[in-house]
Amino acid sequence: MVNAVYPSTVTHVRTAPKRHTIHHHTYLWLIDPDAPPRLPRPLRPLARFEARDHFGGGERTIRAGLEKFLAARGVDLGGGSVLMLTNARVFGHVFNPLTVYWCHGADGRPLCVVAEVHNTYGERHCYLLHPDQAGRDVVPKEFYVSPFFPVDGDYRMRLPEPGERLSLAVHLERGGARPFTATVRGERRAATPAVLLRTVLRHPWPTMAVSFGIRVHGIWLYLRGLPVQPRPRHLPQEGVK
Repeated sequence: MVNAVYPSTVTHVRTAPKRHTIHHHTYLWLIDPDAPPRLPRPLRPLARFEARDHFGGGERTIRAGLEKFLAARGVDLGGGSVLMLTNARVFGHVFNPLTVYWCHGADGRPLCVVAEVHNTYGERHCYLLHPDQAGRDVVPKEFYVSPFFPVDGDYRMRLPEPGERLSLAVHLERGGARPFTATVRGERRAATPAVLLRTVLRHPWPTMAVSFGIRVHGIWLYLRGLPVQPRPRHLPQEGVK
C-alpha cells in the first residue's frame, strides 16, 4: 500500500527584513489519489480527500484535475502512477499551503512534479517542475503568498520523493539573497486506524491549527513593523481555479 502518514515538523525561517523563525508540528498524508485510504466509517471525518480542494475544483477526481492541468502544458502521464503529499480534510476543514504530486510515466520513471500552493486569501497556484535526480528545480515566483513579500524572485525547491523520511525545502531567492526558507521534515508511518488515532490525538484539527497559526504570526510580524506588500490580482491558470 502506498498510503502513509508522516508526522512532521514544518519550519519557516525569515531573514529579511526582520529575522523570524517558527516551527509547527503536524502530519501529512502520502497517498495514491487513484486509491486513497479506505478508513472505517467512524474515522472518515478525520481524513477526506476531495477533488474540490485541488486544481480547478470542478473535476470528478483529484487525478482528473491533475491530468487537466498537465495536459494544458503538454504533459501526458500515459496512465503512469502519481504520489500525492497533502493535508486531508479533518472534520470538514482543510487548508493546504503546499500539496506535492510526484508524477511517473507509463514506464514508471519520474516524469515531473507539481507543487500546488494555496494562500490564506482562498487562491491557488500550481508550479510545474522537472527536477534533477536530487529533486531540485528553480521556478519564478508567480503567486502572492506572504503579505510581506512581493511577487518577484525565484523559488529554489528541493522536493525528493518521500521514502522512510520526508525532507522538503523551498527557498525564496531575491536579489542574490534568500530572505525566506520553508522546510518539512517527517518520518513515515503506516496509515493504519491505530496510527491515525494516535496522530490525531497529538495534533487535533491540524489544518485549522496551520491556518490559525499563519494569521497569528502575520499579525505579530505586522506589529513589529513589517510593511505589507500590495496583493496583485491573481490571474487563474488554465486548469486551476
